[in-house]
Amino acid sequence: MTLQFALCLLTLFFLAGIGTPVAYSIIVSSFVYLTVNGQGVGIAGKVLMDGLYQSFILLAVPLFIVAANIMNAGTISDRLLQFCVAAVGRFRGGLGHVNIVASLIFSGMSGSAVADAAGIGKIIIGMMTRSGHYSRGYAAAITAASATIGPVIPPSIPMVLYALVSNTSIGYLFLGGIVPGLFMGAVLMMMNTLISTRRNFAIEEPVPLRDLPRQTANAFPALLMPAILLYGIYGGVTTPTEAAAVAAAYALLLAGLFYRALSLRALYGILVDSARSSAAVGLVIGGALILNYVVASENIPNIVAQSLVGLDVSPLAFLIGVNILFLLLGCVLDATTIILVIIPLFLPACEELGIDLVHFGVVAVINCMIGLITPPYGILLFVINAVTQIPLREIIGEIWAFLGVLLLALAALILFPGIVLWLPRMFGYPG
Repeated sequence: MTLQFALCLLTLFFLAGIGTPVAYSIIVSSFVYLTVNGQGVGIAGKVLMDGLYQSFILLAVPLFIVAANIMNAGTISDRLLQFCVAAVGRFRGGLGHVNIVASLIFSGMSGSAVADAAGIGKIIIGMMTRSGHYSRGYAAAITAASATIGPVIPPSIPMVLYALVSNTSIGYLFLGGIVPGLFMGAVLMMMNTLISTRRNFAIEEPVPLRDLPRQTANAFPALLMPAILLYGIYGGVTTPTEAAAVAAAYALLLAGLFYRALSLRALYGILVDSARSSAAVGLVIGGALILNYVVASENIPNIVAQSLVGLDVSPLAFLIGVNILFLLLGCVLDATTIILVIIPLFLPACEELGIDLVHFGVVAVINCMIGLITPPYGILLFVINAVTQIPLREIIGEIWAFLGVLLLALAALILFPGIVLWLPRMFGYPG
């Protein structure tokens, strides 16, 4: 390790350790490297602009954020919840199932775990606690766990970022996330059923089956969004970035004109909040682009790849080891930082070992999502605590069972790549 890179890492860890936002820590540490290395700081601007101009796909990020915020602001979330209650609320642990199914549906619209937890999650937590059948901690924990599905089923902001650093097809990544996302929902529903039976949660009063067609029709325009998005991408009608713009426009038309649930004042607030969220993500992306230049200058990805090949590591052993590392990093780092800064280090090794990059990307994104509910950092735990005022102690006490089944699902996806790659191969993926 060179002196310059050692100083870069020391600066990064020091700033992050004293609580400096990750984006600022990355940018400042990169500047330290460039300065000590005798390179002008202006090169950071060139690297940043080159990275942005060559990454048209990044425009999808703010557009998906806008679409998610519009969905949360209008009555769309309420209509989706009413549909879910009518469909699965009649079973034991019904509102828990409603929570998971709502996340599965909403994940096809937002691409953001935080948007899922803070929006539709807040509503369903209120429903669960008011029913008197569920503790506050349980309602919050199952909401946090189900929100991890949001960025797995397309659209997915983390997969857009992974496509940026790996040059992998965003279309095949989106396809690869569908079956794993449904698998995650299934294991969470099984755990909810098990806990509901053990604790003898009361069964909610079922919605009459004759009302199901009406509830379905009420939510049908919102349910169409994932279908429109996927058809646009895989039907060759739009690029993923254009599909994100279509999603945002469709959400606006749906909330503003069709449901008439969005005022101009509310729209202004949505655009401001979306701009802030996009700027926060943009800062991390910008810092990561500069830091990736530093890492590439040190030739670290190739060194890692060659050292692993020299050790004769099997692809499965490599995948297991890297995923354990990601799980540990997920306890202290956010998903965006892991995807943009850490994952690129291992991509050359994946290519050397013959590991499919779509499989690796989907598994890595799911791993990062599990990190969002892993104490002590667990961003989703803090988000739900902030929007509901439920104490973190109660949420963490109930999260472990759901965390455990998600880890088992992750292990299955690592061991059986066909679960991820089946749907992409159906659409012509050669991997």
